[in-house]
Amino acid sequence: MSERKVLNKYYPPDFDPSKIPRMKLAKNRQYTVRLMAPFNMRCKTCGEYIYKGKKFNARKEDVENETYLGIRIYRFYIKCTRCLQEISFKTDPQNTDYEIEAGATRNFMALKLAEEQARREEREAREEEANNPMKLLENRTQQSRNEIEMLESLEELRDLNRRQQTVDYTTMLEQYNTGETERERQEREEREDEAFVKSVNFKSKTDGGTRIITEEIIEELKEEDTALSAPPPAKMAKPTVLTVSSKAPSTAQPLVKRKTPLVLVKPRANVATPSEPSVTPATAAATGTSNAAPKPAAPAGLSLLAAYSDSSEDSN
Repeated sequence: MSERKVLNKYYPPDFDPSKIPRMKLAKNRQYTVRLMAPFNMRCKTCGEYIYKGKKFNARKEDVENETYLGIRIYRFYIKCTRCLQEISFKTDPQNTDYEIEAGATRNFMALKLAEEQARREEREAREEEANNPMKLLENRTQQSRNEIEMLESLEELRDLNRRQQTVDYTTMLEQYNTGETERERQEREEREDEAFVKSVNFKSKTDGGTRIITEEIIEELKEEDTALSAPPPAKMAKPTVLTVSSKAPSTAQPLVKRKTPLVLVKPRANVATPSEPSVTPATAAATGTSNAAPKPAAPAGLSLLAAYSDSSEDSN
């Protein structure tokens, strides 16, 4: 089965194109074409308005004995949509437009008339300058005067800008900048807070008096070490708070000594004296556990110190 739309035809081997009869066409034959109205027009018979862009089935023919620079001029025939009156217009290659001939009138077009008038005035000015040298000199003088005035106005604007240069418009616009996002605003506030904290001086005294830094020593001993002799007193350069943990593990463990310096901030008036040992959270926990389950407690550090002092006096 052959294709419905083919581009190449079959020519038999004995094909002779000279045997094909030729049709004798008229010299000025009319063709039917599809076109749109090139401008707004009004029918002279019935007064019907035909707007630009309306489609028609028109007849086209060549205009005899009329050309423009070797370009053919064509004539078109259309019919009114209301009274079927024939309307004719032709091409105008000189003005790149169309020209109405019969059957209708072209509507008023202000833009087209303004363009035609501007072209006409420009053409007349060129012809006058070419024929009158004095007019050409006057035009050049006027043109140079206009250029000087434009330069003066430009200098005035520059001077005005220099006077207003002291005003920082960027900072003013940033104050009323509504395009700042919520995240940028939070970051800016955090930076401002950090700068304020760094600028504050914290060297003022507290209400309770001067601050004293004390050291707390925690010792863990086994139950078997309670009967040992008291160790020599340690030299203390600073006031300390001694606490002993009363927790006794069920299994035998080696002697563990841990000295952890802790920083306690206390007013001077509340510093514990050697006769009254201060109660710390560790001692409170120890007493609580001793009340719950009584166990043999190891001798306190102050009692060992007192026993050692008595033995030294007896020896003396």
